[in-house]
Amino acid sequence: MKIIDRKKNIFKLSQGEYIAVESIESAYSQCPTVTSIWVYGNSFESFLLVVVIPERKALEEWAGKNHQTGDFKSLCENFKARKYILDELNSTDQKHQLRGFEMLKAVHLEPTPFDIERNFITPIFKFKRPQLLKYYKDCIDRLYNEAKGSKV
Repeated sequence: MKIIDRKKNIFKLSQGEYIAVESIESAYSQCPTVTSIWVYGNSFESFLLVVVIPERKALEEWAGKNHQTGDFKSLCENFKARKYILDELNSTDQKHQLRGFEMLKAVHLEPTPFDIERNFITPIFKFKRPQLLKYYKDCIDRLYNEAKGSKV
């Protein structure tokens, strides 16, 4: 027997695969375009979503090279910026040899860091997953619909 994560941080995807979310977050957080990352999966879906706090300087450099304008917040809402961050994350998962069901299918870029004041993290910087889910519920629903729509 091998312990891979806390019981409350493990969930099952629709195809029956168990996900240890903290180890996946640890692998993806090594991506240089990411400041902070929260991975979410639903037991009724077959893939993972992610909310990312992008590295401001990296995103602004990308915007300059790709003729995208706007402040940091508007860049976070930009579809091309979301695609860029998702591609960077997917190249990171190849380096860490994550399995196919651990790959991310959709991303939401959040300009405001997760913080204790909004009750998203503990004093030791662990995510409060129920509070994050409640706050990002509409965003998660939209991302699942977008990701399913791109398959069709």
